[in-house]
Amino acid sequence: MMDMMFWMELAVVIIAIFIGAKWGGAGLGAGGGIGLAVLVFVFGMKPGAPPVSVLLIITAVITCASILQGSGGLDFLVSIAEKLLRRNPKNITFMGPLVCYLFTLFCGTAYVAFSVYPVIAEVAIGARVRPERPLTMSVIGAQSGITGSPMSAATGAMIALLAVKGVTPLQIFAVSIPACLIGVLIGCAFMFKKGKELADDPEFQRRVMSGEFQDKEISTDSKSFSPNAKRGVVVFALGILAVVFFGSFPNLLPSWETAGKVSRLSIPNMVQIVMLCCAGLIMVIANVEPKKLADGSVFRSGLIGMVAVYGVSWLTATFFNFYKPMFVSEFGNMIASAPILFAVALFILSGVLFSQGATVTALVPMGIGLGIAPADLVWMFPAVSGYFVIPAGGAIIGCVAFDRTGTTQIGKFVFNHSYMLPGIVTTLSQLVIGYVIAKFVF
Repeated sequence: MMDMMFWMELAVVIIAIFIGAKWGGAGLGAGGGIGLAVLVFVFGMKPGAPPVSVLLIITAVITCASILQGSGGLDFLVSIAEKLLRRNPKNITFMGPLVCYLFTLFCGTAYVAFSVYPVIAEVAIGARVRPERPLTMSVIGAQSGITGSPMSAATGAMIALLAVKGVTPLQIFAVSIPACLIGVLIGCAFMFKKGKELADDPEFQRRVMSGEFQDKEISTDSKSFSPNAKRGVVVFALGILAVVFFGSFPNLLPSWETAGKVSRLSIPNMVQIVMLCCAGLIMVIANVEPKKLADGSVFRSGLIGMVAVYGVSWLTATFFNFYKPMFVSEFGNMIASAPILFAVALFILSGVLFSQGATVTALVPMGIGLGIAPADLVWMFPAVSGYFVIPAGGAIIGCVAFDRTGTTQIGKFVFNHSYMLPGIVTTLSQLVIGYVIAKFVF
């Protein structure tokens, strides 16, 4: 049974997470450090092992993506997205989220999508499509692209944690990528006619009458990019293919014989080596300026995310490892018989942490310890995108500002905002579809 000491220590974990969540970003890691210090120095818990393999994968991925940004490759991709969106203004409710999903899937960061949101808003206004429809789904589509992207920190964490269970990257991609893509399309279909048409919206009419809203002429100037930016994108794409290929065929990885035992290069180490090599090749082939190697927003945001993963995951690992026998005996059978409960836990925690990578590293090891089948953990992966429940993320607030018509809103009661329904519909669809696909993959 759970005694008073357990509840006190659990309270420390929860309070530490909420303290970190209040500041967000690196504050999550610092908040985790407070809780970890209390558990170790006050309650005498033995600290768990920090997620070294996960952190190293994230470091390698961040390095590669930031050098791609330094080469101009990310801006080149954004320019392609803008052209696609402006060619299909009437279908912006589908095209906007689809572009955001695919570009985030390729790059592993929602940074590229943030650059596209203002374009989506203006294209929708120009076509007199209610901007709330494409904007909300574009934010959700971008975050969905992270769950399954070979370049994202969250997927890197899943690869590292499930590799010991024999799960290959290809199995993760085969479930998460189509499940998230189809889920986004279902969300777009749900939003296609949601709300009044723009011309009939009272808030839009008020802004037009007051002069607060005025049409803008959309610039169609095409930017030119150096061959270096294009070379960087090509090398980055080849790096992704290398990760998928070697992760799918681990028998092709190098092996060594030591003292009569054969050991093979692990998949987490393979990802780290390929990504660092890819970063180096982009640096050389695209001739990236030294000051741009780590000067972009991708490096800063990635480093902040890594700190969050470090503190929160170490805190939760320490607490769970200490109480692992009790958790297994008390909840093991219940979770095993109803895995969806664990998906609910992933969803709730992600809504608090605002980080898919931190959520994966905090809870997936617990799921493994509770005996949840690897296939179930894979199809539950999209549940870590519950960030939209509390409308505090930069993209969520930003898109409210980008919508000059006032259709994208944060409600008076916080939770009754424009992102809630499309986010829930999309996430539930992704989980159901992922569950079905997993039956064929595993």
